[in-house]
Amino acid sequence: MLKPKVKQEIQGAYTRFLDSKGLKARYGQKLMIAEVARTLGGIELDDEEKRSSEGHVCVVEAGTGTGKTVAYLLAALPIAKALGKKLVVSTATVALQEQIVHKDLPELKQHSELKFNFALAKGRGRYLCLSKIDRLLMEHESSVNPTQALYEDELPQASEQSVKIYQSMVEALAGNKWDGDRDNWPETVQQEDWSRVTTDHRQCTGRRCSNVSACSFLKSRDSLGSVDCIVANHDLVLADLALGGGAILPDPAETIYIFDEGHHLPDKALNHFAHHSRVQSTTKWLDQCNKQLGIVLGQISGAGNVDHFGEQLPAALMECKRHQDLVWPLLQDLADDIKPDERTLRYRFEQGVVPDNIQLLAVELARNFDRLSDLLDKMGRELSESMDDSFCKVPKVDLETNYTLLGSWQARAAANQSLWASYASPDKSEYVPTARWFTVVESSGYLDFEVCSSPILAAGTLRNSLWENCFGAVVTSATLTALGRFDRYQMRAGTPSDSHYQVVPSPFDFSAAELNVPVEAVDANEAQAHSMALIKHIPVMIDKSKGSLVLFSSRRQMEEVNESLPVSWQDLILVQGDRSKQEILVQHKKRIDEGKGSIIFGLASFAEGVDLPGEYCTHVVIAKIPFAVPDDPVEAALAEWIEARGGNPFMEISVPDAALKLVQACGRLLRSESDRGTITLFDRRMISRRYGKAILNSLPPFTRNIASR
Repeated sequence: MLKPKVKQEIQGAYTRFLDSKGLKARYGQKLMIAEVARTLGGIELDDEEKRSSEGHVCVVEAGTGTGKTVAYLLAALPIAKALGKKLVVSTATVALQEQIVHKDLPELKQHSELKFNFALAKGRGRYLCLSKIDRLLMEHESSVNPTQALYEDELPQASEQSVKIYQSMVEALAGNKWDGDRDNWPETVQQEDWSRVTTDHRQCTGRRCSNVSACSFLKSRDSLGSVDCIVANHDLVLADLALGGGAILPDPAETIYIFDEGHHLPDKALNHFAHHSRVQSTTKWLDQCNKQLGIVLGQISGAGNVDHFGEQLPAALMECKRHQDLVWPLLQDLADDIKPDERTLRYRFEQGVVPDNIQLLAVELARNFDRLSDLLDKMGRELSESMDDSFCKVPKVDLETNYTLLGSWQARAAANQSLWASYASPDKSEYVPTARWFTVVESSGYLDFEVCSSPILAAGTLRNSLWENCFGAVVTSATLTALGRFDRYQMRAGTPSDSHYQVVPSPFDFSAAELNVPVEAVDANEAQAHSMALIKHIPVMIDKSKGSLVLFSSRRQMEEVNESLPVSWQDLILVQGDRSKQEILVQHKKRIDEGKGSIIFGLASFAEGVDLPGEYCTHVVIAKIPFAVPDDPVEAALAEWIEARGGNPFMEISVPDAALKLVQACGRLLRSESDRGTITLFDRRMISRRYGKAILNSLPPFTRNIASR
């Protein structure tokens, strides 16, 4: 039960916060504070201060404008401190992560008078590796790079322009004008360029590194142990859980998690535990490793027992390659069955069941890559220990360089092992099956097969690694329910049934938005007729002097409609894909600020997380109900599994998913309490189908203008 002293602290902090900022209490915010406090304050402890009760998870849908960040921080910070636990706030995007660190937490600390400290946590991949960039620049200057060929399959050699960027980074670091954080670099860095100069835990030598005193990542990580609140992201939390918990972030048993943008967590988990590898690319990589092995072993010979393990590498590499060569013809036979008119050349194994010949080969591949990964891991340990050995005759620079290289090899070998292990064993009937498929892709001018596997639900993984192990957790977002229920989220995220589920209202007056299903709307299943109707009626529906957003579910339809509109309209339209998302938003706002009209044509990424308040968006047109693309292999496998269990995948998956996406799309209109405007749903199915009416009834209480025929 929440202790009176902590309850008073929360209430007092809230009052001070409101008074200091001249704000009035919001009903939904007060409800959320109470729900979070009730859940976390009700956690019971045993004699060792460990959680001894259930019901420790709180799931809150808080509408736009609720002020949910302030609500969960005000409730959770005092409770976490009173219990001696760490608070980890996790977001789905870097933008929200930085907003919480640079705006929300400082404001809360200033105006509530709560005493706490906090730090931002990011993974190694967001920080520059000094050793890598030093080595890259040295090799560029000397034009000698004996190991470059080993990376070319993944990263082509750095261009002169890329080298100039790296030189600028080193100068900025030396002048204390940059902290090595990718997100703080003043210009956009392409992923290919950044990948060359960052690292992961397998390649990092940690405290043994020659650049340890200047390491940006370790500097950021050292501050985490002494703070009350850590602001992370979902990927970092999942990476920590995959390592057993407590490796990067605090021990889950000693942590209260807040998952903001929590609707992204299941998909993030699916991506995190999915596996993929390209057949030809991997074969080429194994060949390159074998060819360059003599150079590598020559540089590190004499370091501990590395020679003992190194002499076993050629056979291990060739055994992997021998079985890799057997994969291609088996997949080629199956690829012949792919219909040439399919948008994506993909072959999915129905119910996740692969043919016996592929399964037997997968057993061998998993065993071979496990052997290779183990050898590389042992060699890495020998190099690591040799860095501390003052009598080792191998220069430290060679130890560090090859430790990083062998770490990248080991990571790739382990990734292949995980993939083929997922193909080697059939799913047990009592478990949720795994989706398995391969896609025909083009890589470096030649065709390749990308073999993939993924769990179809993240529920089991999250339940076992997160919900059961954490001290407490809060999940929040503006969109967690579908069709008015939390069932969809429970199925996908595995949140315990005894969690505290609550919907708190937004302060927005939803009647300020008019929701239209016009009489001209066409059933979107009739693709050509639907596109023609949009082409005809967009000039009638939209005020070209205002700011508007038109959302499509299909790029093909979006481009067709745009190209068929009069030229005078095309000049007003900013089409997704013609330029970056950020450039489109900047250009759109600039036009509106200049008193001109502007229209954005966008796809799913513009239906969520886009903030166009006031005059920037007074009309949202949604072309059709946003059902998921039917050829997604994970969703197809999930539907197959539900149907096999006697369920209706359309009503259990497709409709709830579409309802949630539609709420997100409608949410682009009202971004502040003073906003007004119109939402047009140009899909007749909204009123002609039973599921359409169910989706319609799950939307916020907009003023409705529903045409009838």
